[in-house]
Amino acid sequence: MDEKILHITKEKMEKTIAAFRNELSKLRTGRASVSILDIVKVDYYGTLTPISQMASVSTPDPRQIAIQPWDIKAIALIEKAILASDLGLTPVNDGKIVRIAIPPLTEERRKDMTKVIGKMSEEARVSIRNVRRVSIDDLKKSEKDKQASEDELKTLQKKVQTITDEYIKKIDELVEKKNKELMEV
Repeated sequence: MDEKILHITKEKMEKTIAAFRNELSKLRTGRASVSILDIVKVDYYGTLTPISQMASVSTPDPRQIAIQPWDIKAIALIEKAILASDLGLTPVNDGKIVRIAIPPLTEERRKDMTKVIGKMSEEARVSIRNVRRVSIDDLKKSEKDKQASEDELKTLQKKVQTITDEYIKKIDELVEKKNKELMEV
């Protein structure tokens, strides 16, 4: 029973890390990444469709994204959707492919992005701590129900704290890596 609580704790914390990693991948760092366009939806025949579901998206070089729609008629729609998004990117349409040049980030913008990353990391840490709190509550409940002794409870609480520390460290490592990537010129 108690090992199951530890397993569930790890699983939930892993999901939090995956969600945080996904959010970080969407941040623009001056380097081309197809995940930047994940938030852009195109009004395609009355349905909001992600670009990745209607075109081939690639990064031919570190400062450019190329979008080749499967339906040539959708080029104007894709271009319009990118302009309407708040990404601050300007697409160029050559009739077959939409190209987006990723401009280098200014120093001020880089500092703003580190603040955004800090805020996102704090939200992830809070989420990890909430998982810890729920797990410890479950452990206390199992002790109350006489399924575990007080000594077992203390040991398992220490294990939950160790797991929590491990996942907080993972968040810190991801933040450090993203900030390093962001500050590269």
